[in-house]
Amino acid sequence: EKLLESNDALTVIDSCIIPALNTVGEGFEKNTVFLPQLLMSAESAKSAFEVIKAQLARSGEKREKKFKVILATVKGDIHDIGKNIVKVLLENYDFDVIDLGKDVPPEVIRDTAVRDHVPLVGLSALMTTTVPAMEDTIKLLRRDAPGCKIVVGGAVLTQEYADMVGADKYARDAMETVRYAESLTSK
Repeated sequence: EKLLESNDALTVIDSCIIPALNTVGEGFEKNTVFLPQLLMSAESAKSAFEVIKAQLARSGEKREKKFKVILATVKGDIHDIGKNIVKVLLENYDFDVIDLGKDVPPEVIRDTAVRDHVPLVGLSALMTTTVPAMEDTIKLLRRDAPGCKIVVGGAVLTQEYADMVGADKYARDAMETVRYAESLTSK
């Protein structure tokens, strides 16, 4: 609120919040910032964005969304903490996130991607038993939404698993997903 007294909303986002998120993300990658701090910073940024959204609504100013991203924890898996972190970070970087939740059937993900012409789908799995559901989802997406890129992550996933299930990108953490999405905005 103090920054908004002397700066416009977009300046606060671009010169303060995004650089702060980048710093935390880099610290997380280097193991100098840990998951609790990553979560706290994501929540802090989310709170700041709520203040900024209110300011933008009052001024009529709009911040352009980059593109839609679907996030889902695959069928059979009910763990969504990682997906939720990715969601907050992507939203803070101006992506329009469609969060399908957890235990999501492959057909629901495919249908949403096709209906909304979504260029990026993020799939999460925490249990090895649900990796086949991830593979089934990717097969449906490849067949029915061939232009859609797929990023996968989760505690049990590795680059080898990602290659095996046919993903375009393996993200070992939330910031890597954001960087991948950012790389697609320039294409």
